[in-house]
Amino acid sequence: MKKTNIFLILLCILVSLTNCANLDFDERDALDEELVFTGFSSQRNFLYNIYSSLPRMDNYLDRGAMLACVTDDAEYVNDFSAVQRFNSGNITKFYNPDDQWKNMYTGIRKCNLFLEKATINTLDEYKTNNDPDRDGDQYYPKLIKSLEYQRAEARFLRAFFYFELIKRYGGVPIIKDLGIDIGADEFNVHRDSFSDCLNFIISELNGVIPLLPVVHDNSDGLQSQTGRATKGAAMALKSRALLYAASPLFNTSGNTDLWRQAITAADDILKSDLYSLESNYDDLFLKSNSTELILERRLADSNNFERNNYPIGFDGGNTGTCPSQNLVDSYEMQSTGLGIHVVGSGYNENDPYSGRDPRFYATINYNNALWASRNIEIWQGGKDAPPIQNATKTGYYLKKYLNPNVKIGVGENIIQRHTFYVFRLGEIYLNYAEAMNEVHGPELDPDGLGMTALEAINVIRTRAGMPNIPNGLSKDAFRKRVINERRVELAFENHRYWDVKRWKIANDVLNEDLLGMTIVKTGDNQFTYTRKVVEQRFFSDKMYLYPIPYSETVKTNLEQNPGWE
Repeated sequence: MKKTNIFLILLCILVSLTNCANLDFDERDALDEELVFTGFSSQRNFLYNIYSSLPRMDNYLDRGAMLACVTDDAEYVNDFSAVQRFNSGNITKFYNPDDQWKNMYTGIRKCNLFLEKATINTLDEYKTNNDPDRDGDQYYPKLIKSLEYQRAEARFLRAFFYFELIKRYGGVPIIKDLGIDIGADEFNVHRDSFSDCLNFIISELNGVIPLLPVVHDNSDGLQSQTGRATKGAAMALKSRALLYAASPLFNTSGNTDLWRQAITAADDILKSDLYSLESNYDDLFLKSNSTELILERRLADSNNFERNNYPIGFDGGNTGTCPSQNLVDSYEMQSTGLGIHVVGSGYNENDPYSGRDPRFYATINYNNALWASRNIEIWQGGKDAPPIQNATKTGYYLKKYLNPNVKIGVGENIIQRHTFYVFRLGEIYLNYAEAMNEVHGPELDPDGLGMTALEAINVIRTRAGMPNIPNGLSKDAFRKRVINERRVELAFENHRYWDVKRWKIANDVLNEDLLGMTIVKTGDNQFTYTRKVVEQRFFSDKMYLYPIPYSETVKTNLEQNPGWE
């Protein structure tokens, strides 16, 4: 009993330290490890705890700021948020609000520890439990299968952490040995190449795809079975990793084999029949069990996301993420499928929000739109507009992921569970379309995969209620359509920032002025709309890769990224 109580105390301490930046293992930790890895449930909980190192979607950077706020898609309302350092070019090797170096290596070390310690030998005490009717969750063969799943999950998570590192920093040290602690005061490792890191990630994913289940039941005792690594999640990570690796930022030689591998990885998921597109785009962001869902970050019941992002005029609202006019302009006209600046599109600058791509209405709260209990008033002097402190800077509020059934006002506290996508099927169709175009152009399928790039992107547009992209586009013209389609389909899902960097177009789009809209009410439901510059943005070449944290370079021989020396 005494040993059990000590273990419970230690496990509680371990869980409370999940988000600490560093884990140093000294002699005192020997007791912790011995206790954690002496029973099935304790080592299972240790694994489950590793998931907390995955990046959050709702409060990605600071003070509730989403990653979209460092792109041309949005501005964050709080001028003092650390997110503004990206927009002014003031991240440094001493301070980067999105520095994930220690967090990811902490997760990697936990995975390495689990893979070394959580072996079949830890289940010896259950060997005599061979009656499934009597032993239930402690039935030995069942525990063996669960351990196999868990070890595959740990390898998936380690691959995920390495991918999060290389998309930020390029090549990083591949550490599989517990004898090397990157959190120590001094150690000696070298940076592996981006290619070597990619090969390690893909090798690990290829190894676990056959081992991971399609879905998790409750066979290992965990009550929350969503948000865990599955066969589809490993396939989706492989698709994304290969797509990034094939892109100009990392594929400087234009190696088409990487694009071909990206095609195959996406095609494997599309033909697996494990997932299907939701028929209604709006349903995607309020459902916790979508057929399109591959992997999500699920948060406990709360209304924090709504408090952060509701319009300022709603009781309890704090504005938060303000979509930009730049993003609004990327939504085409539904009737023609043309951009608003194209002659004949049907766009009316005096009625700018009519007839747009339906995904616009699912993503952005705009002036006079009905939200919760009333129409939003973003016209000057309105309930949700300047000069009210912390009103939207851009003339728009976020809608995507917000639950209108949540209550945040005084005396009201209705909460809901929130599901933020890590991977979904819509992304995979767009991955396929992009990679197919780079190898074969928009309309060819010489390998007989059954779908061209054009057909893949039109699957997504059809679901959204948009006209098909027409035949006859060049590879370059179609690439521009892919770039725009990813922007509107995946808005506020943590793609745009990494996309513009991997495409090597950040120097153009992230140096453009961030635009908004000034709205004046001239009568009942009558308004004038005038574009305005919200902020001048800054991006330089060195920002394509993050600096290695200074604290790491001074204690190692790690080479700093160009421009950050």
